[in-house]
Amino acid sequence: MIFLLPGIFILGALVVYPILFTLVRSLYSAHGAQFVGITNYRDMFASADTLTAIKNNVVWLVVAPAVVTALGLVFAVLTERVPWATAFKVAVFVPMAISFLSSGVIWRLVYQDDPRLGLANAALVGVSKVFQPPGPYPTARPSQPDMLVPQGEAYVTTGDFEPGSTAELGLVAVSPRLIPSDAVQAATISPETEAITGTVWVDFAVGGAGTPGVIDPDELGLPGVKVEVLSDAGDVIGSAKTAPDGTFAITGIDAGSYKVGLADSNFRPAWGGILWLGPALITPSIIISYIWIWAGFAMVLIGAGLAAIPRDVLEAARVDGAGEWQVFRRITGPLLAPLLLVVLVTLLINVLKIFDLVLVIPPGSVLADANVIALEMWQVSFGGGQNQGLGSALAILLFILVLPAMAFNLRRFRAEQ
Repeated sequence: MIFLLPGIFILGALVVYPILFTLVRSLYSAHGAQFVGITNYRDMFASADTLTAIKNNVVWLVVAPAVVTALGLVFAVLTERVPWATAFKVAVFVPMAISFLSSGVIWRLVYQDDPRLGLANAALVGVSKVFQPPGPYPTARPSQPDMLVPQGEAYVTTGDFEPGSTAELGLVAVSPRLIPSDAVQAATISPETEAITGTVWVDFAVGGAGTPGVIDPDELGLPGVKVEVLSDAGDVIGSAKTAPDGTFAITGIDAGSYKVGLADSNFRPAWGGILWLGPALITPSIIISYIWIWAGFAMVLIGAGLAAIPRDVLEAARVDGAGEWQVFRRITGPLLAPLLLVVLVTLLINVLKIFDLVLVIPPGSVLADANVIALEMWQVSFGGGQNQGLGSALAILLFILVLPAMAFNLRRFRAEQ
């Protein structure tokens, strides 16, 4: 007992006393002057912020531990089969060496909305440009709105054109940086039989000189604009792209009256990526950063379990004709099951107490949407209201939620001993 006393004293001072004090404090008012009984607990469950925090904690409990454990298992198996296994382990485990605060700052930058700043959107926008490139002139609009009217994202003429006629379609609001380097002075094209011709140009000269709807000197043609001839039903009869001087000729047009349109692909804006830090995705975004950090932890523990499995059992199964999936399902999996359960329960306890990432990653405008119990406890206790009675009640709630997982782990440890 003499040797145990120092440990008992430290345990009592740093663990038992704070728990008991928090329990008693949860029965008192905000500043501790008045006994209020279970009022704080009633207020806690009546608060929309607390209900949001509990809902988000449920999402965390269902998703994060299972995904981290599964990825840890995959990484642990890969380290036994890929070359440069040590470098692979280091790369996966390095995030564990970074503080949660620093990791939160890193992922806050990764999730920036602007693809020029945020890595996640930069990667997605780069891929999207391969499958759906943006239009060459996304900001352009007609210089004569009465002649060209919007039709969805495209523009269509109000008047009709026949083969042998010419359509001059001026555009404004074209950024100089979007005009291709091969663009030259806009030109007027001669009419052609059985063709509708015309010009698409920047109907604006430096200094504001010139007449709208007229090709003036120093006004550039717009290369690469897709021009279409449309029937009355809206079907595309023919199309062409403009030359460096903005001219086009759509040939093979039968006699009749047609509309001329500028295709919507000319004005398609560049895709800006995903709003990672918006209300809808903020919790999944934080969970991704958590998985990035803790996958290395799971990999190391499961890898140690894999190393402890007798190799002769695995080789005997292979000699008897078992495939790799059968070896894993019949031998490796069952032998690793107790360890996987310990990893899963440990992560469940850790997830219930998640705080740092939820505090750092979300912008202030969506912090309430990402709220969890630990963050709500901190905000209530030390935020604007400083209601430490309600904060203590939240702490007791968190303690009660963690207890079953802790008890399960303790029972397993005792059973193994």
